[in-house]
Amino acid sequence: MPHRPSLLRWPETLLLSIVAALAAGVAPADTPCPALPPAPIPAAPAGAASADSRRIEVSTAGADVDLEGAARLTGPIRVRQGARTLNAQDGSYDPVHESFDVRGNVEYRDPLMTLVGEWATWNSDGGGEFNHASFELPSRPARGRADSIRLDPDGELHLTRVEYTACPAGRRDWLLHAQRIDIDQAAQQGIGRNVRIDFKGVPLVYLPIVSFPVGDARKSGFLFPAIGQSNRNGFEFAAPYYWNIAPNYDATVTPGYMSKRGATLGAEFRYLTEASHGQFSSDWVPSDAGAGRDRSFLRFAETTDLNARLRFDTNLAHASDSNYFQDFGLGPEGTSVTYLQRIARLTYLDEHWRAIGIVEQFQTIDRTIAPADRPYTRAPEIILDGRWNQGNGPGFELRASAAEFLRSTGVEGLRYGLAPTASFAWRGPGAFVVPAVGLQTVRYALRNTADGNTSPAVSAPIATLDAGLNFERSAGRRVQTLEPRLLYTYVPYRDQSSLPLFDTGLPDLNLVQLFRSQRYVGGDRISDANQLAMGATTRLVDADSGRQLLSATLGQIYYFKPPRVLLPNEPDLGANSSDIVGQLAVSAYRHWNVQLGEEWNPHQQQSARSQLRLQYQPAGNKVANIGYRYRRGLLEQVEGSFAWPVANAWNVYAREVYSLRDKTSIESFGGFEYQACCWRVRVVARHYVSSRTGTRDTTISLQLELNGLSSVGEKADAFLARSIRGYSATQALAGSE
Repeated sequence: MPHRPSLLRWPETLLLSIVAALAAGVAPADTPCPALPPAPIPAAPAGAASADSRRIEVSTAGADVDLEGAARLTGPIRVRQGARTLNAQDGSYDPVHESFDVRGNVEYRDPLMTLVGEWATWNSDGGGEFNHASFELPSRPARGRADSIRLDPDGELHLTRVEYTACPAGRRDWLLHAQRIDIDQAAQQGIGRNVRIDFKGVPLVYLPIVSFPVGDARKSGFLFPAIGQSNRNGFEFAAPYYWNIAPNYDATVTPGYMSKRGATLGAEFRYLTEASHGQFSSDWVPSDAGAGRDRSFLRFAETTDLNARLRFDTNLAHASDSNYFQDFGLGPEGTSVTYLQRIARLTYLDEHWRAIGIVEQFQTIDRTIAPADRPYTRAPEIILDGRWNQGNGPGFELRASAAEFLRSTGVEGLRYGLAPTASFAWRGPGAFVVPAVGLQTVRYALRNTADGNTSPAVSAPIATLDAGLNFERSAGRRVQTLEPRLLYTYVPYRDQSSLPLFDTGLPDLNLVQLFRSQRYVGGDRISDANQLAMGATTRLVDADSGRQLLSATLGQIYYFKPPRVLLPNEPDLGANSSDIVGQLAVSAYRHWNVQLGEEWNPHQQQSARSQLRLQYQPAGNKVANIGYRYRRGLLEQVEGSFAWPVANAWNVYAREVYSLRDKTSIESFGGFEYQACCWRVRVVARHYVSSRTGTRDTTISLQLELNGLSSVGEKADAFLARSIRGYSATQALAGSE
């Protein structure tokens, strides 16, 4: 994390320089962005030229040729060799070296570049040297000027005392000045030495060496540095170096410095093979001056297909201390990390069987969580699922599991589970009925039990009847459906007070949970049931496109006998029915989208959970959202966000999350963006809760992107996409064109 300076305060001098340049850049005198010509077709690679393409054709107004074949040419001169052309006012030809020496309005063209200068030498092998010349790479596009340009036969350019930009012709919004630039057109990369980058005439940065793209190919080299400042870390600087190891391997090493903490080092390695892909990343702050110790964060993720049926995947993470994310994270979601998951999984899958082996452990970041409340380590868990005939007729399912649960305190041990189920399914046009019976068994081999019972066990039969209908009717160009569904579940009560709780909890009641035969997730409880779940969904669908315009669902569980199996601290239901859950999604009216979710307690006549989302998105670069979230006794929040163009090339962003329960802002930010022909600037100010204890932080981010070069600061596109629902940087750019 330290090597990625995030939304940070910039030094005042740099900020004032950028704002001053921006003011000049958006003056009414700005010319419109010119349309870019289509990219030319690249020339054939060296060695593939035909005899015709090697032939030189010369046209001139006059020529004096001596006996050795040397010629003095008077213009206008035009030399053509395949796709290459050279034009000049006058010159000479040397037959020994097969070279031309030309002067006056010299212009050279090939499919990859255009060169214009005062004087040039050009060889029949395609190489040459140009004096006081301008150049253009149309496929990038990029252009510039140089005191001298040497063109090698393989297409490489070597320029001295250079001005380079990727702005369209007639625009010099940003310029790269360099003592020397070498451009490898085959690798599509450039390297500049003794480089200064100016934006609107204001110097931004000096670099002894910099690598920049002149195409889409990857190449090793230093990327643009990131500079920033924050209250927690002080001034920040990071200089990433990209290492293109191979087409399917690469790495980025990022040395950096934080004035309040010291040196930093980040690294990221990525790989891709035919059978696997993965990524390793690390951030290291040696001898952190703010904490008095080394700080680090490591993460490794990989997925490997060992064969057509066997897959291994892993996701491992480790932080050096519990305050790491509070010091280096960003925003409420980044600074309030509670646990880090470490999991490795081996999965086998065939026509009937799925077998999974899991090893899982958690690093507790929030040390205020009591040891008895921290999650168990699974070392390992083995799950075996078998299914036969999931269509019409008889079917059979088998689920078996065995898991070892470890923790530094409390009960530990093994848990075994077995659940066979037999069913008979009938599915016809617009209807289905699926009765099923099964048996669920849970057994333990425990250690450290308080009552001395080391092998508790419980078994219970399960019977279900699942049935539903699907009605359709045409309404002009619309199709409306009505889909009622019933699920009856019977499980007799079994006393389970002696069973431990390793991984079992009560999920929120929703439309998925409504039609599950078990109330709990996890394998430590068999919930008793004598209940009927009832629900109905109606949809409105466009018959031509298949687009769903409206979906509404309502459901509830009726208890013939209230459940008696309860988790610790779970309230007794004490009622003959569950809460009513409903969901509404509407996208039928122009550019409006509405999503509404509700869990209503009919016994207390109050809402248990509510969620409302309203979105208006008339174009790719225009989106506005309003949201409301409520959970009784825990939170009540309102949220608003938008990304919107307000003038030509200007966009504004804003978001506010406000807690009605606590009467305080959780997070707020606002900013603007200006998109020019060859650069973009974005400024965002953000205020948010930065720790679990409620500490707040305010940051300011300035991001400048120079098209065809790089960007200054952390890219905020991902941050805006997470924060503003429906926002996409790609759509925003497309919408502004």
